[in-house]
Amino acid sequence: MKSSVVFSLVAFLAHAAVAQRITDIVEVPKPTWETQKQARTYLLHIPAPRGQVTDRHGASLAQTRVAYNLGLSFPTPLELADSQVVNFARSQILTAERLLGRKLEVSDDTLIQHYKNRGILPLILAEDLAAEEIARVSRGLSAGLVLQPSYVRHYPLGPMGAHMVGYVGRLAPLSVKPIENKDLIFPDSEGREGLEQVFDDQLRGTVGVVNITLNAEGKRTTERMVQQPIPGYNVITTLDLKVQKACEDALAQSGRRGAVVVLDPNTGEILGMASRPSFDPNAFIPIIKPDIFSKLNDDPSAPLYPRAFRSAYPPGSTFKTFVGLAALQTGLITPTTQISCPGGLQVGNFYFRNWKSGHAGMLTFAQALAQSCNTWFYQAGLKIGAEPIIEWADALGLGRRTGIPLRAESRGNIPNDDYMLRVHKRKILQGDIANMSIGQGDILITPLQMAQAMGVIATGGTFHQTRLVKQVQSIDNRVVSAYPDRVRSELNISEETVAELHKGLVMVTSDGTGTGRRAATVKGVKVAGKTGTAQWGPVRKRRNAAWFAGFAPADRPLYAFAAVVEGNAGETIAGGANAGPVIGSIITALLKDYKPPEPAKDEEEGEKAEDGETAPQQQQQGTGQADSGESQEFTEDVMNPEGAPETIEETP
Repeated sequence: MKSSVVFSLVAFLAHAAVAQRITDIVEVPKPTWETQKQARTYLLHIPAPRGQVTDRHGASLAQTRVAYNLGLSFPTPLELADSQVVNFARSQILTAERLLGRKLEVSDDTLIQHYKNRGILPLILAEDLAAEEIARVSRGLSAGLVLQPSYVRHYPLGPMGAHMVGYVGRLAPLSVKPIENKDLIFPDSEGREGLEQVFDDQLRGTVGVVNITLNAEGKRTTERMVQQPIPGYNVITTLDLKVQKACEDALAQSGRRGAVVVLDPNTGEILGMASRPSFDPNAFIPIIKPDIFSKLNDDPSAPLYPRAFRSAYPPGSTFKTFVGLAALQTGLITPTTQISCPGGLQVGNFYFRNWKSGHAGMLTFAQALAQSCNTWFYQAGLKIGAEPIIEWADALGLGRRTGIPLRAESRGNIPNDDYMLRVHKRKILQGDIANMSIGQGDILITPLQMAQAMGVIATGGTFHQTRLVKQVQSIDNRVVSAYPDRVRSELNISEETVAELHKGLVMVTSDGTGTGRRAATVKGVKVAGKTGTAQWGPVRKRRNAAWFAGFAPADRPLYAFAAVVEGNAGETIAGGANAGPVIGSIITALLKDYKPPEPAKDEEEGEKAEDGETAPQQQQQGTGQADSGESQEFTEDVMNPEGAPETIEETP
């Protein structure tokens, strides 16, 4: 083994371990097979270690580790007869089985084929040995067995962030044909999902080259590294592991399928994004076993499906926030405008009900948002018409991909006349507007889009481009490409509208009639948010999607967020009762030690003046418990006014 492939591989792995970029190249010997019958010189490739994927602070989400494979090494020159090949190999395999304590399945045909075509390289008998196996094998290696190091992917956090990071798969099995220059010594991998796939070219690095020479008798005589492999670039994400863990833990505590997104509204950076259930990408390393993949792929809870950005849900009452924005911006409804909140409303031939019976009185927008009064928003939507709602939804990025570097992001859907003509052969009707005004009908929004839209409202209309990656950098910390903060648009929302939106959203979590009180979990931290509950899925398997979305702290937003949890068929869940606690848990984890900055003198004077204002008088009939009411099931006629379908049948 003095000149085996193993020692050269160990050498270059040691260099990579200390993160040294080695580029020295030695002179390549000229081929000698033209003058000597058995002489050969091969230039073989060594895959480079993939770069890391990290959070914003450098904590690793995906990294490369050294694995050891057990290989069968044949003696050179390669002059054994087939029977001798099999006899030699079987004796070595028996030794290997004794050392590993397990059976190794290798056919005689495989042994003979490898010997004839690729005999100068080890035939891999077992991949990625466990630590105890490496120890046993090292003590009992025979002349025909070698430990061959290779690079494999490792995901140190397991399922955490798996839908964003993705996983790798084997690029191709090693060739079984006669050995040629540029053949790989061990298999390379490629990204198959998530950031691993999108940034595959940058992560993969540059292969190394090893030179192996056989003399005239066919005996391996020299072996040297021509070029060390150059590690791939590192992808630095915007994620913060503290936030990511809070998202994952909150979803796990809920015990439900769903998704959470938390971003920084002041920069557009995604700090945490989780989908539940998740999966462990390490199961795909070095290759996933068929039974494990079938189990993941056939699981009805769809653990491989990234709900946060690839699944779109009807938003329910969270959409009332955006209807209110549109209504206030038209000027047809002002902060002091009062509209009645009856138990139901006739629209054409259909009767639309509120989530609770009885009349809640005359309400302003802020009061109606806090109580989530359906009939108030039916009237507001019909008053302003569909066009402003559609325009503002589009301006907030709803119904459009956010542009994060992950494939197959859902567009969602904001229905307009073109859509209605294409799908339903008619334009938007009054019943459609009523449905749209409470986030039902054909509206579909991803959790990522919802968090993004709430971030825009948090900033008063500044729309920062949503980002998942901060930069790509080389192993010596040179920035290769960067994705800095960029303002996508300024929506020019009036200060009066912004103030009223923030006021209403805070009342949702703090007012006695508010539907989102379970999200306000930290004393002294005001939470702005909106609950929502919507029916979704095929009629016979209809389920509830329960939402909570908003931002915190309300006065100086650091986080914008959206959470959605899925109910089971026939089960009643609601935004306030089921999604609100998910956000509440996250807020506790992130803001339990929050201390607001000292206000400037002019801010203090402004706050005193605001505190002195008389709050709008609450309606005596508006004190019902909204948490349970928001999940009220509408009849098919009400949910399907004038022929409008209840929702697009999409199962995440």
